[in-house]
Amino acid sequence: MKIVIISDIHGNFDALSALPETYDELWVLGDLVNYGPEPEPVIDFVRAKASVVVRGNHDHSIGFSEDPRCSPRFKKMAEATGRYTDSVLGFGHKHYLRTLPLYIELQRGETRFYICHALPSDPLFGYCEADSPRWLEEVERVGTDVILAGHTHVPMMRSVGSCTVVNPGSLGQPKTGSPAARYAVWEDGRFELKSCPYPFEKTVAKVQTLPIDPALRDELSVILQTGTIP
Repeated sequence: MKIVIISDIHGNFDALSALPETYDELWVLGDLVNYGPEPEPVIDFVRAKASVVVRGNHDHSIGFSEDPRCSPRFKKMAEATGRYTDSVLGFGHKHYLRTLPLYIELQRGETRFYICHALPSDPLFGYCEADSPRWLEEVERVGTDVILAGHTHVPMMRSVGSCTVVNPGSLGQPKTGSPAARYAVWEDGRFELKSCPYPFEKTVAKVQTLPIDPALRDELSVILQTGTIP
């Protein structure tokens, strides 16, 4: 069985549609929307293709008209693009975001998975870097073979006791010093962190048409072009 795991698409349909992998299942770790220019086709793609989807803080924000609780650096960007996202999504898309689960526990073969956007203890908003000792508490909390989580936009794979913790990174807004889209693959019991190119300049052109402050458009464009935070 081959499972492709993606997270933090953030309205970037160009990155999503450029995924080169075939798969038996597609799993999505939340944040389908916000920041990016095409939230509607992203939601439509995920609804049609993904067998497992959990709710991220930006999905929750748009679905329930609540603060996504971003860091101060991204607060204005999230607010501005959130207004845009809210304006282009209809009731059905927002209802879909509202009804996504906060976490999912399931099993494939002999492997037990815990799937969330951020952390088991705080599935929407918790932030934990790869080398944090907090992962030991999170692993003990759920007792599964694998924890899958996104949110940080930084790929990681780490063994914590008998548990493997995997963050696929961000497909639609990578922050790894490269514009390449990031994702993970689980096949025959083994994980691989992967990346793929996509036409990010096409996405940047769409970002530059968003009805938001031009300075914010430029900041979003730089992130997409460089994979770094200006």
